[in-house]
Amino acid sequence: MVDKLKPGDKVGWNSHGGTAHGHVVREQTSETRIKGHKVAASKEAPQFIVETEDGKRAAHKPGALRRE
Repeated sequence: MVDKLKPGDKVGWNSHGGTAHGHVVREQTSETRIKGHKVAASKEAPQFIVETEDGKRAAHKPGALRRE
């Protein structure tokens, strides 16, 4: 797992089309929805909301992200 990520950190992650790149928007510690999909984040299992260069957002577990 990467060191604690914070908003603005540049990250990369595996995506359907290869590797995606973007930045951390925030750490999510409660359930939310992105593009109609449930994000099952909690204080015990946080996820990070990330945004690509073209403005698309997604949620990922910390282990899925690589700091760039």
